[in-house]
Amino acid sequence: MAIRNYQDAIEHLNALQTSADTLEAARAAGSRLHPNPIPKMIEFLERIGYTCEDLNKINVIHVTGTKGKGSTCAFTDSILRQARPDWKIGLYTSPHLVAVRERIRIGGVPLSEDDFTRYFFEVWDRLQQNGPRTPDFPAMPNYFRYLTLMTFHTFLAEKVNAAILEVGIGGESDSTNIVPRPIVTGIAALGLDHMSVLGRTIAAIAQKKGGIYKKGAPALSVSQPEEGMVVLKERAEASQASYFMEVSTHPEIENVTLGLSGEHQLQNAALAVQMAYIFLHSMDGLQCRPEPLLQLPEPFILGLENAKWPGRCQIVPDPNYQNITWYLDGAHTTESLFCCTQWFVSPRVGLCNSSTSTTLNGTSGITEEMSRCTRVLIFNCTKGRSGLDLLSTMLEETRNRLLQYGSTERVESFFRQVIFCSNVTYADGRFKGDLTSRAMSADARTELKVQHELADAWSQLVTTFSTDAIHVVPSIEHAVRIVHGMTTTFDRVSVLVTGSLHLVGGVIEVADLSSVAL
Repeated sequence: MAIRNYQDAIEHLNALQTSADTLEAARAAGSRLHPNPIPKMIEFLERIGYTCEDLNKINVIHVTGTKGKGSTCAFTDSILRQARPDWKIGLYTSPHLVAVRERIRIGGVPLSEDDFTRYFFEVWDRLQQNGPRTPDFPAMPNYFRYLTLMTFHTFLAEKVNAAILEVGIGGESDSTNIVPRPIVTGIAALGLDHMSVLGRTIAAIAQKKGGIYKKGAPALSVSQPEEGMVVLKERAEASQASYFMEVSTHPEIENVTLGLSGEHQLQNAALAVQMAYIFLHSMDGLQCRPEPLLQLPEPFILGLENAKWPGRCQIVPDPNYQNITWYLDGAHTTESLFCCTQWFVSPRVGLCNSSTSTTLNGTSGITEEMSRCTRVLIFNCTKGRSGLDLLSTMLEETRNRLLQYGSTERVESFFRQVIFCSNVTYADGRFKGDLTSRAMSADARTELKVQHELADAWSQLVTTFSTDAIHVVPSIEHAVRIVHGMTTTFDRVSVLVTGSLHLVGGVIEVADLSSVAL
């Protein structure tokens, strides 16, 4: 057999993506592509040589939520690695930023290309050798299910002591939800996202996400809107969870310098603290319900301080252009963009020191410092999301934050330039292999309908904004070139990249930020 390398694995994996034509046909029919994937997922697992009961061996912490679930997983991983430095801690998250192997980490480190390739093809070959057992079941899983199977195989082969699993979408029907007895389950903040799949109310979404609660496992949740919390409590009771715990902010966390920025991280950190504490309590053989942890042990503090989660409220000085700073946040819902804007429009982040600067003659609200620096917004969102709602949320919260901090700036001129681009990586129309998206149609790449709609929405919301300062470009490389072109004009260029984690990952790749961002 010919030697197979990492690029071979990525090409095989990309072939499992759902095509743009298939997605469009499903939308037109008003149907879901995979209405009940759990039976198929169980059969896939059996075809690679495991049972669901085998998954109990990896000691799962299962986490879902609309926003904050990835950050919660990152905090939990960091705490456990500090508390048990001799353990192997597995972490499975999605999506990735630059390389697919970022999704599967052990000891805080993504799988190496060699390990990823080895485990990838071990799963691939087993599926090829052991065909479907049930009529009409597919021979191969789709992209996300395959990576989930590969994660289970990897963690079992590596004999991890703990496995932190982030749900992909929802919870009840997610491919991660085949672990019979997780050690603890947790739900981060609920919001309105993926509504065509999960439902159009918080209660409906809570119903789906509460499906990760399991018999005999503690069921945790951060504080939620009342309609969501009622449903989660009902789901915990119906699943016969050992108990339900509502996690509010932790009194000591406010005194910790968290490794992840943003006010919203306080509740994610609090959830992570309680999940890690309950997990360690259980692993020590203590079956009784522990009291909520009120005093943070030193390893917990160190874990919170050292947590890293690239692409979320992250400040990255450009290693090649000293006057460019990138502000990266993969927020893609109205709730998460609200939090992103709160973070960016604050002192020591995106605000200039306008309160101590001298206003220039004849230029209301423009200071000397502000005239030498510029802010740029690079934005994209996926088809089906309301660009008008997303951008409106950002602008409204920008206005509120400027007033809160007594800034002389105006929301209409807060960004000097805005760039709406597709998630295509390079100017020649290619994707980086790990960032390939078959869900983007050829028309979407050439016509840029979504990006033009975003530009129109911006013009509608900021009527005084110069059309010359609104850019619609076909690739991330085009957007980065525009930013680079500003470095000769301004002393400081601050670039907020948001709206899509795929966009953030593409910017890290094209702007050559991996060495400092990841």
